[in-house]
Amino acid sequence: MVTSRADEISQIIRKRIEQYNTEVKIVNTGTVLQVGDAIARIYGLDDIMAGELVEFKDGTVGIALNLESKNVGVVLMGDGLMIQEGSSVKATGRIAQSPVSEGYLGRVVNALAKPIDGQGEISTSEYRLIESPTPGIIFRRFVYEPLQTGLIVIDFMIPIERGQRELIIGDKQTAIGQKASSVAQVVTTLQERGEMEYTIIVVETANSPATLQYLAPYTGAALAGYFMYRERHTLIIYDDPSKQTQAYRQMSLLLQRPPGREAYPGDVFYLHSCLLERAAKLSSQLGEGSMTALPIIETQSGDVSAYIPTNVISITDGQIFLSVDLFNAGIRPAINVGISVSRVGSAAQIKAMKQVAGKLKLELAQFAELEAFAQFSSDLDKATQNQLARGQRLRELLKQSQSAPLTVEEQIITI
Repeated sequence: MVTSRADEISQIIRKRIEQYNTEVKIVNTGTVLQVGDAIARIYGLDDIMAGELVEFKDGTVGIALNLESKNVGVVLMGDGLMIQEGSSVKATGRIAQSPVSEGYLGRVVNALAKPIDGQGEISTSEYRLIESPTPGIIFRRFVYEPLQTGLIVIDFMIPIERGQRELIIGDKQTAIGQKASSVAQVVTTLQERGEMEYTIIVVETANSPATLQYLAPYTGAALAGYFMYRERHTLIIYDDPSKQTQAYRQMSLLLQRPPGREAYPGDVFYLHSCLLERAAKLSSQLGEGSMTALPIIETQSGDVSAYIPTNVISITDGQIFLSVDLFNAGIRPAINVGISVSRVGSAAQIKAMKQVAGKLKLELAQFAELEAFAQFSSDLDKATQNQLARGQRLRELLKQSQSAPLTVEEQIITI
């Protein structure tokens, strides 16, 4: 009786030992040395990767940006007011990434891809890296499909193709604004025209932490990339990279990175190229999806020789210059055709448009020069008068109201 009882107990113990999970999980942990201004210095975290997400005791998440010999510099995705010196922090083993799914279409989200439009949560099971690698040359093809903007002056004289990077540059008020009220106005306009259903808006306003302002364009690029690799055509508008750069400069100086030209850190060019180089027309093997990028850069008094404008100009495939003088003269859109350029050119136009466009840009440039000359002369011959009259009619044709695009057929017939 005693023997059978002992055998039964030993069998139970043996079974428990066999079921015991012997897996050992090693957690990379560290200690907060210093915290403030949305930056934390962490001691430990010996095996952390650059760009890896870390989690603090209070639930705050951060990104490891500075990997130094004695500590790790982490930028916080939040205010971090509950983080205390001496508290523990652990590495997650995951590089910074954004959730992606079809459910994001028609929604307004923040830099963490969390909805802020009051329409409920977004279900997702997929993620894309914030800093995804750009498609290599083998995985791209020549851009050949036009991206019709509905604006005569662009589609005829500064054509844009799917997969292109075209910079929009000008002084404040000539481009889209960055205020929350402006964002709300854009959302309302898209909803009224039934276009919000295939649009995603990623928003971080001026009072958001610098980390989130820096992160927002990357979140937008991750969402656009998700659709591009699913054989879709996407357009991403960055408004504006100069604001993101200022946020990045703030983070970098707090992380004690050495400042360079105009107090910007040396990797600012890399910051923007990581975003803009993702624009591509994919090869037929990858489904021929595309991402077209339109960064908007704000200049000060038309100065395009500043550090950030020259950086982005060198990365993009052309520029659309917006002129304050034309804007004040009542010309909308206020595009300076003379100095605007698309390096793709007429390859982005259909045959009918090519035939009509012809020497349109040249004629407009000649008219602007002749008009300036005619101001100093009252006696003009008939041919000059006719050329001026034609130029004036042409300029009036190129005027368009805001949010009033024309179809390709209407544009061709108009010109």
